[in-house]
Amino acid sequence: MKVWLRLCLTFAFSLVIGACRSDPADGATPAPAPAPSGLAAAGTTAPSIESTAHDGTRVSLEKLKGKPVVVYFYPKDDTPGCTKEANEIRDLYQKIEATGAVVLGVSTDDTESHVAFANKYNLPFLLLPDKDATIAKAYGVPLRLGTAKRVTFIIDRQGKVAKVFPEVNPQGHAAEILATLSSLRS
Repeated sequence: MKVWLRLCLTFAFSLVIGACRSDPADGATPAPAPAPSGLAAAGTTAPSIESTAHDGTRVSLEKLKGKPVVVYFYPKDDTPGCTKEANEIRDLYQKIEATGAVVLGVSTDDTESHVAFANKYNLPFLLLPDKDATIAKAYGVPLRLGTAKRVTFIIDRQGKVAKVFPEVNPQGHAAEILATLSSLRS
């Protein structure tokens, strides 16, 4: 009963605080909303990425400015949820690519694991090894037992985080990514 009461009070307090917020009257841009659990927040400059993808391509987020970038973190190659997510992105890849976007899948698996995963499922996008979780930590992505939580960041053409998906359901997520990328074009 105490937990339920605490949850109700927390919810009511957040509604009151939210109702007290106002938009800036002077036309100033409001500060970006904080991302859950320390994740890189929408509206902030995306953390740098310098890595070599599974196929040997050197990846630099700085050099990708001018293109939207999807940075999707996933726990482990060739596991059910991660395979579902990757295959759905693969299946919509032509439409995603038509928005001008680059897709970067990131996990703590090594290059060899990424090569096998990409080859097995014909993945047309880049997979970045993050063995020491440097990229995950830069984006504030939580780790559990050495694997990254499933989180996606959409980065706009200017290198800013446009959208954060902190709770990803692998099924249907590729369609969410495509819809977000399409909205960036308009």
